[in-house]
Amino acid sequence: MGYGSPERAIRGIDRKREMERRYMLAEVYKRAETLAVKLVSRLLEAHIVETTSDRELREAFVDVLRRLSDMEEFDIQYKTAPIRGLVANPNFISLYLTQYIIEDLLNHRHIQDVFGDDLQIYQVVDSVISSVRPE
Repeated sequence: MGYGSPERAIRGIDRKREMERRYMLAEVYKRAETLAVKLVSRLLEAHIVETTSDRELREAFVDVLRRLSDMEEFDIQYKTAPIRGLVANPNFISLYLTQYIIEDLLNHRHIQDVFGDDLQIYQVVDSVISSVRPE
């Protein structure tokens, strides 16, 4: 005798993933300022970002972190598509921020340059953002 249909199991997994996603987005929204401070600090320490204003950079990350909770899943997936295969079991928020740094942050008026490859940037970002991932 089986434990249920495969469709039921898949729905259960999908529900769990959606709950984790919502939890992470809520945590990122609540902790945006603290996460932005840590993220900017790590990016500067790792020499990933060169900026003329740490404060402006922190504000940019706070804004992005808070906007994430209002974004549609499609928009997040679209943004992260170019680097989705970067690591196994990626943190979708870390992927989004990595792509934001690679594509958008370069155009920020207080950014002088961005260094490192996609994986290096992801690892630095994820070292901060992984704290919002449920255990």
